[in-house]
Amino acid sequence: MAAVALVVVGSGSASARRTTTTTTGGSKDGSIDASVSAYEVTYTPATPPKGHPLAANNGWTPPACWQAPAATPAELKAEREAVWAEDSTGYAWDAAQQDYYVKGHPHKDFELANAGKGMWWNGQVNPNRIADPASLKCFKEQDDWVLDGDTPPDPQGPVVTPEILAQSAYDRIRIPENPVQLSPAADHVQTVNVNTWAWLDKGDVAPVSVTARLASLNMWATTTATPEGLHLKAGTPDADLYPASGDCPLNADGSIGTAYVSSDGNGVPPCGLTYRRSSDGGTFPLSATITWKVTWTGSGGTGGNLPGGSFEFDQDVRVQEIQSVNR
Repeated sequence: MAAVALVVVGSGSASARRTTTTTTGGSKDGSIDASVSAYEVTYTPATPPKGHPLAANNGWTPPACWQAPAATPAELKAEREAVWAEDSTGYAWDAAQQDYYVKGHPHKDFELANAGKGMWWNGQVNPNRIADPASLKCFKEQDDWVLDGDTPPDPQGPVVTPEILAQSAYDRIRIPENPVQLSPAADHVQTVNVNTWAWLDKGDVAPVSVTARLASLNMWATTTATPEGLHLKAGTPDADLYPASGDCPLNADGSIGTAYVSSDGNGVPPCGLTYRRSSDGGTFPLSATITWKVTWTGSGGTGGNLPGGSFEFDQDVRVQEIQSVNR
């Protein structure tokens, strides 16, 4: 069975927007399992995991809405007739709607005669950007009848594609909360001229993927963020970085840098830094930014790249100066 909720904006110039929740039986315990409408984008995993959102380095953001299928002829007929029966949208608006959908100007009886050959399309909100005012800009006063394989004749906003789904999945990428490991640790006082090692284990920076699906078009896309490396900033010019650029690349095994062991003594780390003066009782803002390459693959053999992203971990470190150090 299906429950349809209608949202009507204004009167006289109203636009009815639908959200349909479909329920199907057949669960092992005899209860009814709820599932989202075929017109809604669904994601795997369904709920974003714990972590930090990935911010695109160039300031890009996924679209707030797009054009997509909204109803079959029978579904749109049931929805609009229910609205007209409530007599809440005004005679003028109802008459204009009936003229457009029913009386042949240009559509007749909601295109029921062409059922199975196409769908009614309208705006669809990016589920991750519902609070964005721009999410309503794709909605049109009247739905477009679109034959299978075609696109809306005058789309208001982008038309859904596998790449659009991939971009919406970008919104749900979450970067693991693991901070960069340091030796000496960040919560310990660092020492002038003593090398600080920095690293991330393989599990701390594993690739992260999210899949978006739109059942009404049998369309899908999987977006994957893969770590590329780590960039260090000492928070003061009085420090040496290793490498000198501060860019620590990804190792072959997926880790970054090398974990410090006691036998390393005060050796120069492959990834790390050395402070050359104390913080004089204050702290230096040590910054560690992990950069991520973002790619996608989708239905129909589609795929490509999306803007790379990054997340910055900031740690305040205190640096002291002493005459001798045992490490």
